[in-house]
Amino acid sequence: MTTQTRAVSETADSARKGAYRLGFWSAVLTAVLAATAFAVGIATPARSGPFCAGSCITYPYTNVASFIPGDYLWLYPGFLLALVFVALMACIHSYASIYRKVFSRIGLSFALVYTAVITTDYFIQLTVVVPSLLIGETTGLSLFTQYNPHGIFIALEGIGYLMMSAALLSVAFVFSGGRLERAVRGLLITSFVLAVGFLVSLSRLKYDIVAFEVAILTINWITLVVSGVLLSILFKRAERSGSS
Repeated sequence: MTTQTRAVSETADSARKGAYRLGFWSAVLTAVLAATAFAVGIATPARSGPFCAGSCITYPYTNVASFIPGDYLWLYPGFLLALVFVALMACIHSYASIYRKVFSRIGLSFALVYTAVITTDYFIQLTVVVPSLLIGETTGLSLFTQYNPHGIFIALEGIGYLMMSAALLSVAFVFSGGRLERAVRGLLITSFVLAVGFLVSLSRLKYDIVAFEVAILTINWITLVVSGVLLSILFKRAERSGSS
């Protein structure tokens, strides 16, 4: 092996290990942010829609200033999760063998759609809807507020997390090695099947998009917590061995 060839090989190994290191931390952050969003989301009471237990807010869903900022805290870890998820998908693409990079590339593409939709949706809530509610500029706001069970916020969140499910399904086929990889693949495929199952059942749920939103958030957040832990172990092993 010539000096130049050896230098190229060492550079490639260093870049690969760097990607695995980033993958480890991206997986850890994904699990932490998903668990945080899930916990804060559960602690935030439903104030409208089918899951509201009492004293529910009704149309036009704008008499909610007293619930700010508490009811919007879960958006912050959700926003950060969308950004970290792209990094995780990029690291999985680096991890994938050359024969399976088409799957990771498709997954990364779906992840970018998810991130674009969710960050836009959440950013509008935090920078447009919340200030408008606080100062009483509520004309035309009911369609955009998160309290509207038939509003734009819920619809965008539903399609956003459906794109995440598609991303998870796509990268599932990257993993085909040992027991740990098979566990990751099975988990990601199962989460997609469950998400699609709830989407198909919308007609039986009388097209209640809130029920679908809650279901897909729960499925994806739990999947990200568990898969984040498994992927962090996988990336750490890959970094130590220096190969996928």
